[in-house]
Amino acid sequence: MLSLNLHLLSAFIPTFFVVSITPGMCMTLALSLGITIGVRRAMWMMAGELVGVALAATSAAVGVAAFMLKYPTAFILFKYAGGLYLAWLGIQLWRSRGKLAMPETDAPAPTSSRVQLAIQGFVTAIANPKGWAFFVALLPPFIDSDLPMAPQLTVLILIILCLEFICLQLYAHGGKKLSQALRRGAGVRVMNRIAGTLMIMVGGWLALA
Repeated sequence: MLSLNLHLLSAFIPTFFVVSITPGMCMTLALSLGITIGVRRAMWMMAGELVGVALAATSAAVGVAAFMLKYPTAFILFKYAGGLYLAWLGIQLWRSRGKLAMPETDAPAPTSSRVQLAIQGFVTAIANPKGWAFFVALLPPFIDSDLPMAPQLTVLILIILCLEFICLQLYAHGGKKLSQALRRGAGVRVMNRIAGTLMIMVGGWLALA
């Protein structure tokens, strides 16, 4: 039984790493915030995103996802609202305005609170239909029906969160490196527009997926 579990884990870890590292809504959001507010402050978005991922994975494993697919109206409304909010933030960024934009002058820019950043991450994760689809399709094959579900699910979700966090960090640090390359001259405006475009894409992706 132990060898079977190790065999399942050896397949589970690379499978979900590929799922996590593939560009998607959450990774694009991490890249965008890495550009504009840096990795350290983007950690608050990541915290909210990881809570959303844990909730989605747990719900999918216990069958809540099936209920949501049967009664999708509330989920769709939540998804549209989250998409519109992120798109609005993207438009503000593109115009070098709002709390996420880097200032084009030496004047200090308003900043989003930690709670606001965490909510952005949570909404993006929990309203991501592709994330739910992955969990519904990929989690059950890695759960051994002969063993108690709770300990297995706990281990699998912890692995998912570790892999997700690593990938979020890679994208955020990539955004930070890009911002350092474009910091001079008109680069700040370019950074805001790149980040704004990415944010608008996440919002549209979330609403229309």
